[in-house]
Amino acid sequence: MNQCLSIGATQHIDLLKDRLGRELRMHEGDHILIKLTENPAGNITFLSCNFNGTLCGGRQLDDELLFRHFVADIISDLILNHWEKAILLDIIRENYYYFNDEEKKVILQYSLDYTNGEKVYPGRMDRLDRKNFIIKRMVEFLEQSDSIVIDGFIRFRLKEYINDIKEAVDQAVDEFLMEREYREFIQLLKYFVEIQEPKVDLVNVLINSRGTYKLFDENHNPISSDFLEGFILDVMDHEINYEDLLISALITMAPNKIVFHSGPQYKTGSTIETIKNVFEGKVAECSGCKLCQKQQQ
Repeated sequence: MNQCLSIGATQHIDLLKDRLGRELRMHEGDHILIKLTENPAGNITFLSCNFNGTLCGGRQLDDELLFRHFVADIISDLILNHWEKAILLDIIRENYYYFNDEEKKVILQYSLDYTNGEKVYPGRMDRLDRKNFIIKRMVEFLEQSDSIVIDGFIRFRLKEYINDIKEAVDQAVDEFLMEREYREFIQLLKYFVEIQEPKVDLVNVLINSRGTYKLFDENHNPISSDFLEGFILDVMDHEINYEDLLISALITMAPNKIVFHSGPQYKTGSTIETIKNVFEGKVAECSGCKLCQKQQQ
């Protein structure tokens, strides 16, 4: 088989040349001759790959198909490992230009977390899906042409892939906005705590197996609803089963210290983390005192 393929790109041509040359030469021998030639043309550099020999026992059709798959596999890796980050940056610049540079960096990192599979969302293509999709489209293209420009191929032949990458960016932006809103919410709650005079020194929060709460003072006596100034809470007889109500009650009392008591079956949830952020340095967790034993009874 005598196969000549021209591969052009505006970037990463050295990586392509190194990878293509290294892996092709692993097969080079008495029956295979490989020659790579680099030819600049404006802002695009073309890499001519001349491959002369046999890979499949002399069957030309199999050799051509294998060669196309071989090249497509290498280029797909380069797209995923090197072009993809640049694609993400372009999408962020074009669609989310109103964020500042620091915010864009955070969004980019979140986007990379999604594309690398560290975070997931429904309906996405995982990394292997994207690789297989790129290989399939590239093999189809190389069946019709002996010349390919990777930048143009990505833009015009991989629209489904680009749409999937855009979805990852959209998910990253949603996550960023939710976290920003959460931080602003925490700052507001911190402000409310700071302007309150502490009504009690310590509040013990007892969490039962259903995740509901009761409040006790430092002497392990139930806290009277008189402390809550208008909140309809009778914690002496009833459990608090609304997490936002618990946060409101604690902010109203503005204690100097909060201790959570729970059994081993209860996992620390977002409410406790929120309270830790609001009452920074004032929250502790206990799992072995009399109150902890009481909630397990």
